[in-house]
Amino acid sequence: MEQEFSAQGVLITGGASGLGLAAARSFAAQGARVVISDIDGEAASEAARELGPGHLGLVGDVAREADVKRFVHAAREHGGGLHVLINCAGIPDTFRPTVEQDLASWQRLIDVHLTGTYLVSKTAAPAMLEAGKGAIINVSSIAGVLGLTMRNAYSASKAGIGMLTRVLACEWAQQGVRVNAVAPGYMLTPFFQRLLDEGKLDGDGIRRRTPMGRFGTAQHIADAMLFLASDRAAFITGVVLPVDGGYTAHGAPADASLPDER
Repeated sequence: MEQEFSAQGVLITGGASGLGLAAARSFAAQGARVVISDIDGEAASEAARELGPGHLGLVGDVAREADVKRFVHAAREHGGGLHVLINCAGIPDTFRPTVEQDLASWQRLIDVHLTGTYLVSKTAAPAMLEAGKGAIINVSSIAGVLGLTMRNAYSASKAGIGMLTRVLACEWAQQGVRVNAVAPGYMLTPFFQRLLDEGKLDGDGIRRRTPMGRFGTAQHIADAMLFLASDRAAFITGVVLPVDGGYTAHGAPADASLPDER
C-alpha cells in the first residue's frame, strides 16, 4: 500500500517532544522525509534517530531569523523540496496575574508562538509557492478561542495564530499553498501532566467541562495534522480546527459530562 506522504519533505518545529514528536512519528510512518527543528538540538537529533534512516534533527530558535533561515534551507535540501510545514514550537506559560507578569515573559511567549509561526511560514513559503503546492499547519489552542485567566500572553499569541492562519491562507490560496491550524484542547502530554501534578490545573474539573469526558492525546492532534496536510483536504484552507472533545462547543452553565475513567 502506497504511503500517503511518500518522499515528501516535512519540517516540524518543536518536533522533539509532545505534539510535535507525535506528528513527526505519524508523518514518518506515512513515508515523509522529516526534519525536526527544536531549541533542544540534542533532543531533536535523538528524535530523528528514533524515526529511522532518512530523517534529520536540527537545533534552532523560531524567534531568531538567522536560525529560521538556516533550518528551513536545510529542510528544503534534505527533503528534496519542502512540501509540508508544521509550526509546533512552543514554550510553557507563566500562569501569573497580569499585573505581576513581567514584560520579558510576555514578549518571549509572543516571540516564540506568534512571531515564530509568522517567521517560519514566511521563510518556508517561497519554496512552496515556487512549486505551486504546499501545506502549512499551525498550532493554535482553545486558548485562542476562549479567554483563559492568568494566561494573557499565551491566549493572545494563540488567537493571533488563528488570524495569521486565515490571512496567509487567503494570500496564498490561488498559488496552491494551503494554510490551516489545529486548536488543541486539554491533551495528555508530559507538559500537561506536569501542570496537573503541580496543581496548576484541575483535571477532574476539565474532564467534567469536556463533553467527551476525557483528555485528548498527542496522537489525536497528529491525526488532524495528517488530514489537513493531505490531498483529502485539498479544498480546505483558512480553517482553525478544534480538536478538543467538544470543549469550545459547550456553552451551558453546568458540567458537560461525568468523568470518563478510561
